[in-house]
Amino acid sequence: MELILTHRFHFAASHRLFAPELSEAENEAMYGKCAWKNGHGHNYVLEVSIAGVPDPVTGFLLPPDDLKEIVDEWVVREVDHRHLNHDVDFLREIVPTAELLARRFYERLQPRLPSLVRVTLHETPKNVAVYGRLGA
Repeated sequence: MELILTHRFHFAASHRLFAPELSEAENEAMYGKCAWKNGHGHNYVLEVSIAGVPDPVTGFLLPPDDLKEIVDEWVVREVDHRHLNHDVDFLREIVPTAELLARRFYERLQPRLPSLVRVTLHETPKNVAVYGRLGA
């Protein structure tokens, strides 16, 4: 029987929701204040969930320090205290909505965490995006 382990990470970042294919007026109509020229910030909570059978000796799916180092190296250090539109190469070509950020973080982590089930990104207490195997 498999189990799922979820670890939480925190980072602060700013972004601007702005689709270059839309005019300034269309962006403002679509994204409201989130389209403001200088952007705005969030204190994000990133949950990374892995699944599997715990090691019979250690009891871990993956040693906690290993999981932390992978997520820190491949996501958190790249985005913490950054402007997601301008400062993060792997996010430059997307509109950094919570939905697309969750997907991009999953895609970045999956090759390094084969047991990755899903990524959950809390942008605000009311706005949460989940990407991955949702039935797991």
